[in-house]
Amino acid sequence: MPVTLRLRAGAAALVACCVAAWACGSLASPTIPEPTPEPGTPSASTAPNPSPTPTPVLGLPKPSPTPEPGATPDPSATPAPQDSGGCGDPLPGALAQVNVKVHQRGENHWLLDSTPLVGPDVAYCAKIGFTDGRSMCPVRVEGHPEREPCELYVTGRARDTGRPGPTWYADGALCTGRPGCENHPDNQYQVIAYKNGLYKACGKNDVCGDVTVAR
Repeated sequence: MPVTLRLRAGAAALVACCVAAWACGSLASPTIPEPTPEPGTPSASTAPNPSPTPTPVLGLPKPSPTPEPGATPDPSATPAPQDSGGCGDPLPGALAQVNVKVHQRGENHWLLDSTPLVGPDVAYCAKIGFTDGRSMCPVRVEGHPEREPCELYVTGRARDTGRPGPTWYADGALCTGRPGCENHPDNQYQVIAYKNGLYKACGKNDVCGDVTVAR
């Protein structure tokens, strides 16, 4: 082949290669590499939070605490009223004094009698009928239907017999019968004294009255 023809053929081939290379570069876009994360920088997680924190709402009232079941108020805050046992208004105060006296004198025994007194309270005594200005008085006037229950209310029951009235002592010993003394069979406020000595009648609060027997 002549040299001129070979040169033309080579030039044509070179032009064809350049056209092909240009066509390939125009069809495919170049890939841009992703930036490499810096060391120590945590990657953001796209997983949902299993325990999300609720957004606080302003202006809502705080719930009141629910009291525990079975809670009871202190019973010492308000003491329960004492049973008056039939003694009405006005209720007497605490036993303040026991008036003990010789009621009867016999040949071989004396009969002693006791009266519980309350006070000093002029207003109470006047309200129940003692209008002479006294401050110490029986719980009710003689013959009043509430006399016995009001006396029991302040005096209590005898420690030895359990009957309404005071506990009787002769020289410090309980009255259990002859030859010393014995409680009256029908009235705990009275005692039969067979011997001489110091006799005491004491209420539930250990307030006592006494009298000496010397026959």
